[in-house]
Amino acid sequence: MAGSRHLVDPQLLPLLDTLPAVELSEALLPFMRGRPVRFTVRPEDVARTDLTILRIPGPPGAPEVEVRFYRPKGLTGAAPCILHIHGGGYVAGSSADNEAVHRPLAADLACCIASVEYRLAPETPFPGPVEDCYAALAWLNREAESLSVDPTRIGVMGESAGGGLAAALALLARDRGDYRLAFQHLIYPMIDDRTCVHPDPHPYAGEFVWTPQANHFGWSSLLGGPPGGEGVSPYAAAARAQDLSGLPPTFISTGALDLFLEEDLAYAQRLLRAGVPVELHVYPGAFHGFQWAPEATVSQTAVRDSRAALARALAPA
Repeated sequence: MAGSRHLVDPQLLPLLDTLPAVELSEALLPFMRGRPVRFTVRPEDVARTDLTILRIPGPPGAPEVEVRFYRPKGLTGAAPCILHIHGGGYVAGSSADNEAVHRPLAADLACCIASVEYRLAPETPFPGPVEDCYAALAWLNREAESLSVDPTRIGVMGESAGGGLAAALALLARDRGDYRLAFQHLIYPMIDDRTCVHPDPHPYAGEFVWTPQANHFGWSSLLGGPPGGEGVSPYAAAARAQDLSGLPPTFISTGALDLFLEEDLAYAQRLLRAGVPVELHVYPGAFHGFQWAPEATVSQTAVRDSRAALARALAPA
């Protein structure tokens, strides 16, 4: 891989210099899962939103699933809802990590957010994680009236592995036919295990944060075996789906230096060819997780684009 530091947005370099280069392994998972939350919840955001932590029925034969449910204070009537799925390479992360983002997002957009605490790989490989997310979607629809949620305005959102699960959930919901999603909002989604074995990898993408080695570990953990082989389900790796027609309107964003750049661009192109409305953003100089530098102009642009798209997607038809 060619060195890509010279292509990094200068405003992101201070963040990059704080991120250690590590080899992801099972031995490192306790550290990854136990690291402190990056952003602090602001008291003013707590004052604007209610948070209820619920245990809902899980998939058949599986444990209950925890859902963190945010609702703006004073919001009346049936509200739109974002079903959010956190990132972490399928092996780490927590719904609680996003509280500092979810509280102001719910208040600013006048919507509810249901954040799923799905089971992690490798302890729970596919299909456990996506089935946990499907259980949350089923619960949202089943309990829409008691939650004061508009079931016609429920969409799915996720970042990285959460974006991969969101894309897989959209396919699963389409194919099972029980629930209709209003949109899928995918931020640098991890959707194609074949990136691990691509014969001609991108020369500049994936040097930082989420590397080819980490990607191989994450996919191996989810699939329970080597990535890139035959017979991988599209509900594990959404890019494996042969037919993308009938999926909801889609937002995809990624960084130009993100390992997932080419798989995300290819997915967007295939969605467009299948007649699915797509909004696509590629941010120059941005590596995986670049929004951890909120002061950078490119991060602020990405957040603005994402929020504007969500506001449009959540609006009444």
